[in-house]
Amino acid sequence: MQDFTRLFDIIHYQEENYPQDVAFAEKLNGQWVKFSTRQIIDQANKVSLALLKLGVKPADKIATVSNNRPEWNITDIGMLQVGAVNVPVYPTISEHEYKFIFNDAEIKYAFVSDKNLFAKISSIKSEVPSLIEIYSFDKVEGCKHFSEFLALADGGDLQQVEQIKASVKPETLATIIYTSGTTGNPKGVMLSHNNIVSNIKGVSPLLPLDPSKQVLSFLPLCHIFERVVVYVYMMHGVSVYYAESIDKLTDNLKEVHPHFFTTVPRLLEKVYIKLEGAGASLTGWKKNLYANALEFARNYDVSKPLSLADKLKKAVYDKLIYVKWREALGGQCEGICAGAAALNPLLARVFTCAGIPIMEGYGQTESSPVITVNPFDLNKICFGTVGMTIEGVTVQLEHREGMAEGDGEILAKGPNIMMGYYKRPDLTAETVVDGWLRTGDVGTWVDYRGGKYLKITDRVKELFKTSGGKYISPQQIENKMKEIPYIEQIMAVGENRNFVSALIVPNFLNLSEWCLKNSVHATTPDEMVKNPEVLKLFKSAIDEKNKNFGQWETIKKFELMPKEWTIEGGELTPTTKIKRKVVLEKYKDVIDRIYS
Repeated sequence: MQDFTRLFDIIHYQEENYPQDVAFAEKLNGQWVKFSTRQIIDQANKVSLALLKLGVKPADKIATVSNNRPEWNITDIGMLQVGAVNVPVYPTISEHEYKFIFNDAEIKYAFVSDKNLFAKISSIKSEVPSLIEIYSFDKVEGCKHFSEFLALADGGDLQQVEQIKASVKPETLATIIYTSGTTGNPKGVMLSHNNIVSNIKGVSPLLPLDPSKQVLSFLPLCHIFERVVVYVYMMHGVSVYYAESIDKLTDNLKEVHPHFFTTVPRLLEKVYIKLEGAGASLTGWKKNLYANALEFARNYDVSKPLSLADKLKKAVYDKLIYVKWREALGGQCEGICAGAAALNPLLARVFTCAGIPIMEGYGQTESSPVITVNPFDLNKICFGTVGMTIEGVTVQLEHREGMAEGDGEILAKGPNIMMGYYKRPDLTAETVVDGWLRTGDVGTWVDYRGGKYLKITDRVKELFKTSGGKYISPQQIENKMKEIPYIEQIMAVGENRNFVSALIVPNFLNLSEWCLKNSVHATTPDEMVKNPEVLKLFKSAIDEKNKNFGQWETIKKFELMPKEWTIEGGELTPTTKIKRKVVLEKYKDVIDRIYS
């Protein structure tokens, strides 16, 4: 097979070009269980035959509610081969959201990974008339196991599968992905085989992948970002190891020694916080060396050649400090791709300086998802931007009132733009106009080394105006403030108020060390956020960062929050973006107190 046009073709493309003994792997009972390319194809065919036995027809909707594991991709291939539509759903959403999605998509069958998710889906089954059966990848009491499902394939005719595959066109609907809205019900984004395949081919040349590489997958496969990247891995014959969980990520990195992985900025922020904390426990010359190495990385600029003195410094830091950072990520990491939320340029500088290039990209579920991406080339990467448009995609900016000069809403056009929102032609008409996807993001162009790079400046809906009539771009303020080592999370507020303020979740690890070092008697988060000396520390740090902004943009007041914002708490989306409206409502009393 020289080419592929449908998603289920990719595993056959791998078999003919880069057949792997280890195409997928998962850890069970302390051992890595490996699947060859051939085993994946055979299992996917069984999935297809079993679905046909159950009476599944083209365009029927099947839900996958599972952690990352080989069965996820195997069932995905098997569904698509018989024209069924995969509806992947986050394992972390509420039962109310499951009920809406399952009824909206008219789900016929569901695959879940474990007993907790089986309990969630079982609780709504009586309220979803279309749902016939639930199958579990793990053995769960009261639920049919995946092996029982596969057994339905016995005696099936593969020729029937091949006939249906032949009828599936590139333009056929492949998946419906429900986006996690901050208000109201989620919207089902319809993506065709061609939408996603065009994106796979557009991104593929930019990633440092070949059949000799192995990767670790831990971002949710139900998100189009990780799903597309795994398809790209398959295309290149890369061995994909699925992390056990986020909690086991550190161990899995050291076991797998991945050459590449994808992540969201929130996880990189947590790693960076640990790097800062590691230096605090040192003493003497080691402490000074570590601090100097970290400061050097913070100021690293790939666009400027290093002086001889800096080259020598970097060589020393690399041998004594940065090598340990790389070992923590498995020792073989050649690059990390970050997406799904804005990346602080500081993080890109620090990791890239340490020999772990960070490539930031940009896109949305509605664009399958990639629109722009930074290349893995230190001569071309531009920190602080999300890179250049990928092949086949066009971007233009539409300026609006309140936006800075040169800024505009990002509009994208190309073969990757969605078919539309499921059952919502009204929303589709508002979002895709004359073929242009209105992303809702604000951006500007940056000229760099002969190329045009896109920089995200904010969300259209998150820009706000103070009572003095000044427009505020909260994301830029927040990203600058997050450079303060004592800030974990921050949200700027001030719409229709007379100044900008902020809600801040401290980095309690760094803050507790500061308290200990400075004899400040505060040990718990509740004590720290109220301590006068801590408040002075934050005011001083914020005042310093305020120098980067106009007077009307500076944070005049702030409130320290004693508890981290989380997905489970409802303040973050599954991709770790802050749900601003939720936070504004949840902490209305706190905000009112700031302005009182």
